[in-house]
Amino acid sequence: MLLGFISLFLTISQKTIANICIPKSVGETFLPCQNATIPSDVVEESKCQEKGKVSLLSREGVEQLQYLIFVLAFFHVLSCILTFGLGMAKMRRWEFWEAETRRLDYQFTNDPRRFRLTRQTSFGRRHLKFWSQHPLLRWPFSGSVSKTDYFTLRHGFIMAHFPEGCSFDFQKFLKRTLDDDFQTVVGVSLWVCIFSSFFIFFQAHGFSGYLWLPFIPLVMLLLVGAKLQVIITQMCLATGESGPVVKGTFLVKPSDDFFWFGRPRLLLLLMHFIIFQNSFQLAFFAWTWYKFGFRSCFHKTTGEIIIRITVGTMVQLLSGYVILPLYALVTQMGSSMKKAVFTERVIRGLKNWHDSAKRSIATSKTNSTAPSLDIALSHHNTDTSVSGGQELESTEFDTPLHDYGYTTTIIEIKEAVKNKPEMNDPGSYNGEISFRIAELPEDNCPSSEAINSDIYSINQNQKCP
Repeated sequence: MLLGFISLFLTISQKTIANICIPKSVGETFLPCQNATIPSDVVEESKCQEKGKVSLLSREGVEQLQYLIFVLAFFHVLSCILTFGLGMAKMRRWEFWEAETRRLDYQFTNDPRRFRLTRQTSFGRRHLKFWSQHPLLRWPFSGSVSKTDYFTLRHGFIMAHFPEGCSFDFQKFLKRTLDDDFQTVVGVSLWVCIFSSFFIFFQAHGFSGYLWLPFIPLVMLLLVGAKLQVIITQMCLATGESGPVVKGTFLVKPSDDFFWFGRPRLLLLLMHFIIFQNSFQLAFFAWTWYKFGFRSCFHKTTGEIIIRITVGTMVQLLSGYVILPLYALVTQMGSSMKKAVFTERVIRGLKNWHDSAKRSIATSKTNSTAPSLDIALSHHNTDTSVSGGQELESTEFDTPLHDYGYTTTIIEIKEAVKNKPEMNDPGSYNGEISFRIAELPEDNCPSSEAINSDIYSINQNQKCP
């Protein structure tokens, strides 16, 4: 959208830009070719000729810049599709790893009643090396995600955000998270465009841009990959310092402190910058090849052409097949969950319920009246009927209740209020909702028929006596 706006702005202000006059000495700086002459098809504006000056950007130059914007948009979209396509292809094996967590042998190996030495676990053997104690030696980039890393980080995420014994489809959650991040990566931000304009200036003669500009995305990509590996090692060291023995399986604790400046989203912005800059360099190479020929002052030697194509292809493959899966897994180890933990259908239902709750509270004069829930329980899933006709499904939670002595699991949706004594005051409602999974013991819970016929009031947060 931003590229389209820039192109439209150039079209509208083409004449105005051409009438901006600058001295000839300034116009002869930052040229891509040494001792370049003005082409015959470039017509100078009469206004600038009368003053003995030249245009800041001729009309022909504005048209060529628009061509570059169109080529850049095409290469950026194509690069994003290839990057996420390679990442999804690599993450396809995670479906088998996720299915393995439901098998009996996995549950036996990770039985919480077993005790093991921290360094004897597969995750400890992988990351607790002798060089892990030295900060500088943790940085070498060692590769993509292993099965051990996936199992350990998955276990740490579930234990940090869900009750014990809950089975959560972590792989589907990662796919939804990447879908949300794709919207950020495929977009074009203003600060990235500003840096790209400097990239064009550094293509001028004398800067030798072909020797260092193509390597900027590659170096940044390797730093991001190394940082992601360092985060895994730091989480492993933090758990190892708590004691030499672990209960069940290796447990890592998610925290924002492991990320740069305590911001996991910063890695997403860096990925966006890397992919866009790599797309820009490939688009610039294709545009100069088409407009000025294969041999021009933009591509003086064969070595320069080989460097641009090789480094651009390497960044494309490395970012999609190696870094993106690692990023998708490690960035979930922050202190908070992303909204992708809920399906789109659940989010739409909650928004409708939330709006209905706010309307009820606004119209109530005495006590706030929250929407009621008709809780329909089944053995495998939980369907919650919300006022307004929306149904919420818990499709990714499948807790084996019969193994733990519980007959059912319900999802309680409650309104978050600032002070509990003021729960009946409409002015104290802050518009937030939260989720909590409550397990009802078999001896103390009513029968399913009684639950189906009863209406639980949300603002009272009623539980089984």
